[in-house]
Amino acid sequence: MPATSLTALPEDVSILLENVSVRYRVPTEGIGTFKEYAIRWIQRKIKKVDFWALRGVNLTVKRGEVFGVIGHNGAGKSTLFKLIARVLQPVEGRVVVRGRVAPLLELGAGFHPELSGRENVFLNGAVLGFSYAEMQSKFQSIVEFAELQDFIDAPLRTYSSGMYARLGFAVATDTRPDVLLIDEILAVGDEAFQRKCIERIMGFREQGSTILIIAHNMDTIRMMCQRAAWLHHGVLQTVGEPGEVIECYRASQPH
Repeated sequence: MPATSLTALPEDVSILLENVSVRYRVPTEGIGTFKEYAIRWIQRKIKKVDFWALRGVNLTVKRGEVFGVIGHNGAGKSTLFKLIARVLQPVEGRVVVRGRVAPLLELGAGFHPELSGRENVFLNGAVLGFSYAEMQSKFQSIVEFAELQDFIDAPLRTYSSGMYARLGFAVATDTRPDVLLIDEILAVGDEAFQRKCIERIMGFREQGSTILIIAHNMDTIRMMCQRAAWLHHGVLQTVGEPGEVIECYRASQPH
């Protein structure tokens, strides 16, 4: 089991990855149904190969830093975030994260469509580790931030995708985390609400939170981040000033 102790971690470091690798075992051919998979598994006819989602990654992120991660689809960005969120464990290396992590990897992932917005706020709060009493004290500010006062008792299945995402963002960010992970969710709602989300994120930064952002929009990375990293097929290519990292990434793309 990889070590996750804070031993010898400098005070100004929030996230440390040392020689981290993540490997998946994937079938070499498509299998249409679970029944077919089960039969072939019993017959030991399933052939698998190793797929390295991350390979030998070394990365340090400072406390209070806004850090961007770029790369093509399948480069390993989301796998990296799942490691930091403690959803995954590496097969090799060490991951150390200081403090409480709020992963905005999929807004409203714990929501139930048949429950009301109100019920989902308390359900999602429980998933995030908050007590019922804590969620009662937070409830009004969550609803006001999401701008859903008139809809909070309606079933979630009646919400638009924007309303759904707004409620998810409001619940996940109501309390300032030590580490905030943002995976392609800044296009939440209309332009005014997006500005409000960015203001909240930047407010966390001013209070000392460490923020990691995945975005395909390079202007977002340039505008919000102090440093950035480029991942390519699970391998860390370069880390540095966002403009320089973006130029390296773009220079590698076929013209």
